[in-house]
Amino acid sequence: MTEIIQTIGEPVVGILILVGAILSAISSFGIIRLPDVYLRAHAATKSATLAVLFVLVGAFLYFLWFAEYTSARLLLGIVFVFITAPVAGHLLGRAAYRRGVPLWKKSILDELKEAHLSEEHAEMAEAAGEARAAMVEQKLKEQMKLRRRSGSNG
Repeated sequence: MTEIIQTIGEPVVGILILVGAILSAISSFGIIRLPDVYLRAHAATKSATLAVLFVLVGAFLYFLWFAEYTSARLLLGIVFVFITAPVAGHLLGRAAYRRGVPLWKKSILDELKEAHLSEEHAEMAEAAGEARAAMVEQKLKEQMKLRRRSGSNG
């Protein structure tokens, strides 16, 4: 049984690590060559995450099959990278959009524009509501002062 695992396991581990390295190289070319921050973030998060996962799974299987050692650190690394990298890429792209970083001139669709405008509209409405509330409060204070004056004069 051990011979079968070693015979099949070596190429499987090698292929996983090789595919991870190739995906990492493709990701680095994407980061360098793509035209705007949003496409670069996509290249950095999607393909780099997949590349790291391939390498970590290959390392995990190597230790499992050949060293007969189950590495909890590698499993935690796989889970951590799988969860955090796409979320971080999304948040960086969203922050760039909110800061007004322009899209690539050949971009056809801007899906965030409507959502971003509605967020800005809600913030402006909230600020206007606060300003109105302050104005009403100021007017009430003025009316109370006038009533006190008229009450003390009468």
